[in-house]
Amino acid sequence: MKPDPRALRNQPAYGATEAARYLRLPVATLRTWLVGRAYPKGGEQATFHPLIKPACGQPLQLSFFNLIEAHVLRALRTEHGVALPELRKAIAYAQKKLDIDRLLLSQELRTHAGQVFLDRYLELINLSASGQLAMRRLFEDHLKRVEWDEWKFPVRLYPYVDGTRGGSDHPIAIDPQVAFGRPVIQRVGVSTAAIADRIDAGEKVADLAADYDLSPEEIEQAVLYSRAA
Repeated sequence: MKPDPRALRNQPAYGATEAARYLRLPVATLRTWLVGRAYPKGGEQATFHPLIKPACGQPLQLSFFNLIEAHVLRALRTEHGVALPELRKAIAYAQKKLDIDRLLLSQELRTHAGQVFLDRYLELINLSASGQLAMRRLFEDHLKRVEWDEWKFPVRLYPYVDGTRGGSDHPIAIDPQVAFGRPVIQRVGVSTAAIADRIDAGEKVADLAADYDLSPEEIEQAVLYSRAA
């Protein structure tokens, strides 16, 4: 019997530090989303509860599905610096109203469910009209970087190369069924870390491009991604 690929995508595969590098997130931020944290409030100790349930708590490890959830949260949280309580309220509202389990993992975010979620989110954070437009476009761009299968589950993530540039190019891919889920140049499946290591060892961009049948630009993107991560 053929194993269910969805099971592979839900297995522990990434430590918090590694996942944070791939997603261009501070490790402390990702850990807070996964395990929560205590913080002072009015002279007392309050608790921030997790937003994502990790695949494994001890030791802390994320699955590929957790990567997708954190990727979506990054779009909603870190780009605009919006307070997390409002984000939590919007997630709870959308999940209750739309009856979708693990909303941040759902392809429904690209359809009506995403519209309802964003409407509620923008209502809570009270953004200006221009800010709302920027938020919607940013969110759409992040969602376009996730590829879903026929059952509407994520199968591939195309992370940003340097964390600051958008665009439609997707040179790097993270796929649980390729290179043990580590980032690769998606056209040929070669690990970005392997390319960066060879460059660090003194090999030339042109030589690596010939070895892997890649363009010099693809080699440079792999190095940029690997080193920025």
